[in-house]
Amino acid sequence: MTDPHDAERPREPLGLAGLQHRLAGFAAARNWQPYHTPKNLAAALSVEASELLEIFQWLTPEESARVMDDPDTAHRVRDEVADVLAYLLQFCEVLGVDPLTALAAKIDRNERRFPAGES
Repeated sequence: MTDPHDAERPREPLGLAGLQHRLAGFAAARNWQPYHTPKNLAAALSVEASELLEIFQWLTPEESARVMDDPDTAHRVRDEVADVLAYLLQFCEVLGVDPLTALAAKIDRNERRFPAGES
């Protein structure tokens, strides 16, 4: 299905490192690096996550499960997901955090904290 909101389809998906490189180049071309401090990026990440939440704020659980059925709402969800991921990747880049390694370590800790069959 073609998204009527996108005049042009996005490029072939990049890996995390490629996305971080592309985001860094985008910011550098606009001289935004002075503003991309950990504090500012964390704040922007929070704002974008709140904008994602806003889409679901007054929906019932059943309505929220069908949110991608409406093309306009689906487009908003995809845009906010992209914004959240962009700021998270920029935040990780600035602080030297490998997000995949951090996530794998967190899953490992959670598996020890919450063993299967004991919840």
